[in-house]
Amino acid sequence: MRYPFMLVVAVVVTAGAVWAYVVLQRRRTAALAAFGVGGPGGSRRAAVRRHLPYALLLAALPLLLTGLARPAATLDVPRVSGTVVLVFDVSNSMAATDVQPSRLAVAQQAATGFVEEQPDTVDIGVVVFGDQALTTQAPTDDHAAALAAIDRLTAGGGTSLAQAILASLTAITGRPVVLPSDGAAPPELGYWGSASIVVLSDGEDTGDPARAEAAADLAAAAGVRIQTVGVGTTAGATVEVEGYQLATALDEQVLRGIADATGGSYLTAGDAGALAESTRSIDLRLTSRAEPVELTGAVAGLALLLLAAGALLMIRWHGRIV
Repeated sequence: MRYPFMLVVAVVVTAGAVWAYVVLQRRRTAALAAFGVGGPGGSRRAAVRRHLPYALLLAALPLLLTGLARPAATLDVPRVSGTVVLVFDVSNSMAATDVQPSRLAVAQQAATGFVEEQPDTVDIGVVVFGDQALTTQAPTDDHAAALAAIDRLTAGGGTSLAQAILASLTAITGRPVVLPSDGAAPPELGYWGSASIVVLSDGEDTGDPARAEAAADLAAAAGVRIQTVGVGTTAGATVEVEGYQLATALDEQVLRGIADATGGSYLTAGDAGALAESTRSIDLRLTSRAEPVELTGAVAGLALLLLAAGALLMIRWHGRIV
């Protein structure tokens, strides 16, 4: 409620109006009695006709004043939605310039175009990964926030595709997801068919390939498809890391393997249109979200309805609005 003091005003004004109406009715009754007209023996129907229109007008008064207070309530609003987590490889190799202006810049351009095409029913999150992975933007329907997170990316460090997938599953499920060790059973994540992961990378993994495969299998078991987007060229390029020249090339085989394990598809960064199309087939889910809803319109509408009813009854029964 924006102006709570209006509630006090509503109570005071309404109490004053009711008091004034009661005083006027008593004076009217006393005046009629002085002339020998009316009296306490009047019919019940006549009393209803005399008082009901005014009662409706008096009931509308506090509602109108409450409307000026701008009342609001937090309600669970139903919403059909899906989730896409954009996962960016920000390792040193993404600074290579075998695609212009750089692999990372091309990935950012492809992702930006993808985000701009998504409806607000799709929540978009952003995860960046090198040796480790970090959620820089939790899934949200605020696509401007996702675009801002994409724009802030810089390259540096190694590459762990396993950590990238696990961090994405954490963002989707809302709880930490880790691979089991010592042969333990994989965690049960439930079914998340309304979510998709999009990995934008050159595919060069300095981590354990077996862990990346296990993470992809975990996503597949949860119904989460992984779309992979290859950035760079198979011919490759060199990048300078701490004074050393590092040869790097696009590894399409790794990216295809991750996508195939989850029923997803492998695309190239230049095919952003196909990327957008591939994620439109995710199963949207019905969710609810707590949102502040202003009630001014509803309160004012009810007040106007009471005013109209009171005015119509006055005209019908008394021939005037007084």
